[in-house]
Amino acid sequence: MTIHKLLVLILVVGLVLGGCVKTDPKPDDNKPTIEEKVAQMIQAERYSLSKSEQETYQLGSVLSGGGSVPSSNTPQGWIDLIASYQEASTIPVVYGVDAVHGHNNAQGATIFPHNIGLGATNDPELIKKIGIAVGKELLATGVHWNFAPCLAVVQDIRWGRTYESYSENPQLVSELGTAFIQGIQSTGIAATAKHYLADGGTVFGTSSGSYKIDQGDAQLDEATLRAIHLYPYLSAIAQGNVLSVMISFSSIDGLKMHANDYWINDVLKDELNFKGLVVSDWEAIHQLEGSLYMQLVSAVNAGVDLLMEPNNWNNVYTTMLRAVKNGDIAEERIDDAFSRIQYVKEQLGLIDATFPQGKASDFNSEEHRALAREAVSKSLVLLKNNNVLPLAKSSNILLIGPGADNAGLASGGWTVSWQGEMNDSKLPQATTLKEAFESVANENGATIFTDVAQVDQADVVVVVLSETPYAEGVGDASDLGLSGNTMHPDNAAAIEFARTTKKPVVVLLNSGRPRVVGDEIDDWDALVMTWLYGSEAQGITDVLYGDLDFTGKLPVTWPKTSDTSNTSSMAGDRDLDNVLFDFGYGLHY
Repeated sequence: MTIHKLLVLILVVGLVLGGCVKTDPKPDDNKPTIEEKVAQMIQAERYSLSKSEQETYQLGSVLSGGGSVPSSNTPQGWIDLIASYQEASTIPVVYGVDAVHGHNNAQGATIFPHNIGLGATNDPELIKKIGIAVGKELLATGVHWNFAPCLAVVQDIRWGRTYESYSENPQLVSELGTAFIQGIQSTGIAATAKHYLADGGTVFGTSSGSYKIDQGDAQLDEATLRAIHLYPYLSAIAQGNVLSVMISFSSIDGLKMHANDYWINDVLKDELNFKGLVVSDWEAIHQLEGSLYMQLVSAVNAGVDLLMEPNNWNNVYTTMLRAVKNGDIAEERIDDAFSRIQYVKEQLGLIDATFPQGKASDFNSEEHRALAREAVSKSLVLLKNNNVLPLAKSSNILLIGPGADNAGLASGGWTVSWQGEMNDSKLPQATTLKEAFESVANENGATIFTDVAQVDQADVVVVVLSETPYAEGVGDASDLGLSGNTMHPDNAAAIEFARTTKKPVVVLLNSGRPRVVGDEIDDWDALVMTWLYGSEAQGITDVLYGDLDFTGKLPVTWPKTSDTSNTSSMAGDRDLDNVLFDFGYGLHY
């Protein structure tokens, strides 16, 4: 063999052997580390996360809870706040808010009726338009993600979140919830189907602390859970392509939903093929058993992808890293959560910087106010009318009651602040009921009186009864009477005065749920349910004066007593003797 051939042979053998040797690949600098993935799974409140902290930790999301706003609560103030987090982020944050009836945190936004009123419209196309309007107002402030709509199917109206539910009927909730999702997501904003699962089906008395039913226990068999409470999620996912689902504080048969592997992993993610992200509710994992370490292991392994940890995010970050390194949370589970969060950010255009730019002119636009006014008019339910309605535009009216001139009471909870406003000082954009009445009266030579001493000059008395604002379990009520839990203390005096006037009496009930009217209704010539109607009271006078007819129907059953445990039309052992006005009831001219 020549030297030349020998050298070639040695070279070939070397190449072959070299190809068989396993070498460590070069590290991929673009591949996120476990620390980066875990950070993406955490959402902090804007008041607890500085720009410098975001530069260090690179959290995946930031939120503004109810009443949490930038120092300048203007569209530009919101844009600047969110931009400051993006400047500090390698992977863009997704910023979320609870815009549950308009962009209700932002001062000056259009405030739509709460969901219970929208349920009375039974108008999916209207709800889709509202979804678009809310999306545009969120875009005008730079927000990416809305923690709405609520798909609760309320079965006991003593629940403080009744007004966040469209109806006691799952079909109605499904149709309207999906319409809202389709509308808002068409603008480029992510929607959230919440609160999964059976938040509207808990048993009164099973909650803790001062709450009576909110965050309680749903004691139902699987067939009932699927038929009533899971039903709206089917369409939200299949037809709405909703991008996120928020887990409920509540339990099913004693097991907290945030630890419910079956309903989150097996049903939501596998059976329903949900591809988006699953987010916890506000610090909800801390209601699980054990230490923070155990709570995180339970929630993340059960399928929660993004942890809403407004205050404790730093401890959550370090503790979750420890759980992963100990093998109690598999890295594959972290990868799944991370990929779902990135999927949502990609769908929103955050990763490639194609997230839509909003228009300042869309914020509380004339078009949106007109839409809210239409929603108010379609939400009204006429429950009684002894030929006193419609009102003549030339009628002189005595307008009394706590809700007569108060946009805060008209809007309820989740308005500017979490628990709502007792007056309208922070709602300068709103038209109050008094202003709406005066607008019609002034054009027709009539007078709106508000001083009871002038009752003799009035042709009719309009009494506006009202709840005081509340949100979540703060509104749980054992007494649904007109002077019961969450009702305004001035209702009784207004009712009593109207009874003594010997004038026709029209009662408007400004409330997030039906109230027990008892014998008082016998003294009234008309009763109209106005719900929590928001900023556009002209929608009420449009109907009361007869420019439009009543079209609203009750989305929930109206009870005779405060025991509403089985008055719903969906109840298997329904107590028909406790039904005053049935689901779907509503008169017209």
